Amino acid sequence: MEDTAIQSIRPIPPREPWNKGKLVGQKAPFKLKEVWAIRVWLQLEHRTRELALFDLGLDSKLRSCDLVKLRVRDVCHGDRVAPRATVMQQKTSRPVQFEITESTRSAVADWMKLQNLHSEDYLFPSRIHKSPHLGTRQYARIVQGWVKHVGLDPCAYGTHSIRRTKATLIYKRTKNLRAVQLLLGMPSWKVPYATWVSKSMMHWRCLKKQTSDAPNGHARGWPGNPAK
Repeated sequence: MEDTAIQSIRPIPPREPWNKGKLVGQKAPFKLKEVWAIRVWLQLEHRTRELALFDLGLDSKLRSCDLVKLRVRDVCHGDRVAPRATVMQQKTSRPVQFEITESTRSAVADWMKLQNLHSEDYLFPSRIHKSPHLGTRQYARIVQGWVKHVGLDPCAYGTHSIRRTKATLIYKRTKNLRAVQLLLGMPSWKVPYATWVSKSMMHWRCLKKQTSDAPNGHARGWPGNPAK
């Protein structure tokens, strides 16, 4: 009986780590030229919804869970898109205010007109009947499509790249971490998190150099190419 039990035990096949050969962790912000490349492509392709989603994501600097749940009333005064909006964040339960630029207001207005959206409607309704608004996973897939189109590495960019892009550009000009913290809607005890913005450009430049120097295309110390 013991022999039968021993024979029934099968060796567990080795499992490959999910992050082998992938860049994991914080995502890089988009550069200004990459922002314009995506925006112009969306305009030329007449992707009205994606253009409104992209521009509003950049201006609002909201997390994906907050961005996809925006309602028309959150960004509009009457039948016009407001120049400023205030949204309660799901993660921190704190309000955050953001400016909506003229180009973003135009893109959002075009989308609302196309879909005939009203005050209580979700700004980005889902195309799936079971979901009232666009899901975070679907939003992530849309962002990956933008990233691939402009020739960037999908592993290095994600929805948080949209959130961090404008904050990084503002910090580059002002060197004001407190302003970045307020723009991202972070409480004061998250200053170390906001400090990431000041180091992100240098970090990704170093990572890019390490990746180009590594023989198998991965930076030293990252999964798939352990540090020696």
